Amino acid sequence: MDYISIYTTLPDEDIARKVAYKLVEERLVACVNFFPIKSVYRWKGNVEEDEEYAILMKSRRSIYHRVENRLKELHPYEVPAIVSYKIEDGLDKYLSWIEDETGGKDE
Repeated sequence: MDYISIYTTLPDEDIARKVAYKLVEERLVACVNFFPIKSVYRWKGNVEEDEEYAILMKSRRSIYHRVENRLKELHPYEVPAIVSYKIEDGLDKYLSWIEDETGGKDE
């Protein structure tokens, strides 16, 4: 299977929404879910806590680097968390939809 979920965090809802729309409009991802979270992390020697927005995107492994590069262009963080997870199984119609909406049938 060629399907992945990609995860990142962004500083607020407005930026999360803008990134979501860009990536879907550009057919790099089929869908984006975004939701508020609280994060505790170490940054430059200090323990920090922030309210952020997590975004979870559905795409294809074969275009991951295109998604990552675009996320880096759009992302305001110096070192953004951008990670992907392989989708092992899923509803066939849903996975086909991801393929269709990310241009997989056009390649």
